Amino acid sequence: MENSASHVDEVVMQSSSARKNGGWITFPFIIATMAGLSLAAGGWTSNLIVFLINEFNMRSIAAAKVFNVVNGLTTIFPILGGIIADSYLGCFSVIWISSLISAMGIFLLLLTAAINALKPLACGDGSNLCTNPSTNQYVFLYVALALASIGIAGTRFTIAPMGAYQFDKPKHQAMFFDWYIFIFYLCWALSTAFIVYVEDNISWTWGYGISVACNILGLAIFLAGKRFYRHVKEQGGSPFVNLARVVVAAIQKWRVPLSEQTQHYYHDPSDKTTLVPTKFFKFLNCAAFITEGDTKPDGSISKPWRLCTVQQVEDLKSLIKLFPLWASGLLISTQLVMQLSLLTLQALKMDRHMGPHFEMPAGSMLVFILLFTCLAIFIIDRLLNPFLAKYTSFSLTPLQRVGIGHSLTIACMAVSALVESRRLRIARSHHLQGKKDAIVPMSVFWLLPQLALNGIGEGFHFPGHIAFYYQEFPTSLKNTSTAMVSLFIGIAFYLGNVLIDLVQRQSGWLPDNINDGRMDNVFWLCCTLGSVNFIYFLVVSYFYKYKNMDSKPNDVASK
Repeated sequence: MENSASHVDEVVMQSSSARKNGGWITFPFIIATMAGLSLAAGGWTSNLIVFLINEFNMRSIAAAKVFNVVNGLTTIFPILGGIIADSYLGCFSVIWISSLISAMGIFLLLLTAAINALKPLACGDGSNLCTNPSTNQYVFLYVALALASIGIAGTRFTIAPMGAYQFDKPKHQAMFFDWYIFIFYLCWALSTAFIVYVEDNISWTWGYGISVACNILGLAIFLAGKRFYRHVKEQGGSPFVNLARVVVAAIQKWRVPLSEQTQHYYHDPSDKTTLVPTKFFKFLNCAAFITEGDTKPDGSISKPWRLCTVQQVEDLKSLIKLFPLWASGLLISTQLVMQLSLLTLQALKMDRHMGPHFEMPAGSMLVFILLFTCLAIFIIDRLLNPFLAKYTSFSLTPLQRVGIGHSLTIACMAVSALVESRRLRIARSHHLQGKKDAIVPMSVFWLLPQLALNGIGEGFHFPGHIAFYYQEFPTSLKNTSTAMVSLFIGIAFYLGNVLIDLVQRQSGWLPDNINDGRMDNVFWLCCTLGSVNFIYFLVVSYFYKYKNMDSKPNDVASK
């Protein structure tokens, strides 16, 4: 238990073929699982706002808030899945259990769409004359959303470290992360395009039925590959408890004078290397300093909450160093969340026709972000990185990729504001203010430039964030590392709700009928906040030092 950092090196089961071929034999199982679960998740989340407005008679802004809460759950709860995987069950169990919970939640959503007693009488636009859902209908809906959200949370970011652990070389782990994100976004785009089309033009029952089928198929494929996976021995305890022990032990011995000699500090007996405590947050070194009574005659720890290993102390220090950079992810994600929340509302008020017979579903506009993200990842991995490796001595570090994503996101907010300004001018010129169902005679494809910038920006900063945290997190917390990305995205969804509430209370920028508001000012506000956050990111990233500059996971020179 004390050697939490070395547990990931202990393989308890691995087939002979997996040893010979590395992670490539498990690659199709994990990627196919990701594909099935992503198709299922995208099928019910992408069109959720439209479902709540049309089937549950919610007002548009209220539906957008529920959408943010759901997305917050799916992106905050992965940290809990990572903790459980790191501490007790391991990735495999967390993934299959969460997949089963997700299938149950989507099936309950299917029932709300199929059974009239589980939803209010049809209304269509969420006006004041519509019948509100009953308490029981709300309870059934929210239980379904909660189960489906928790299921997504337990799989989406737990699959990433499990897949990366199947490979030994950093360059192969980096390639897996790129493919993981590529498949994730591609399948989300396919579900947004096709399953959402089924929901809008055939029935919600058929759409949710397809989502349930994809979820079950993904779970079946994952279980079929069980004998090939490289499994990690569970620690039998939480690494977060070890971090808490460091704080408690340091506080108890804060007055003890420290030594500069490494032999005065406690090292894990099974660790062949002898770490020297760093001077960063030197106060924490007290936790590993050996005082009388801290150890038994055999050299083991006698008081776990008074003495820790040097490695445990350094693990906590590394998390403290990462926090300022992690915090910068909150605002970049909040900008993207605001656009995601308001995108469907914009599309509902614009001309979505493609030719005389086809109308683009409002919920399917998200597909363009996903496709541009896939395109950006492909270009970066297959063209940009090889070009830099062949013709220059320069390679993009994870933080440089994140920085490029920051700048593109700021540009996205500025373009969003300009396009929305044009849409509002057209609405005013046609005297559409106050008309609840009025459609502005402006093509929805005017939104494409901002969606392209959004998607390309995500193609830079999303893989950059995941690779960075997987590389820099302590070894004992690898499953939690990728979930840290989802954590700031999840918090951003709630910050988005706070920002929407604040804007509604302090201004008239976001009324229920957005033709009467000033959504362009909301985007300019996001642009300003993003610019300030980008400056903060540049400062903290400048002073950050990588743990191992020779093994950055996306260093093209190593490929």
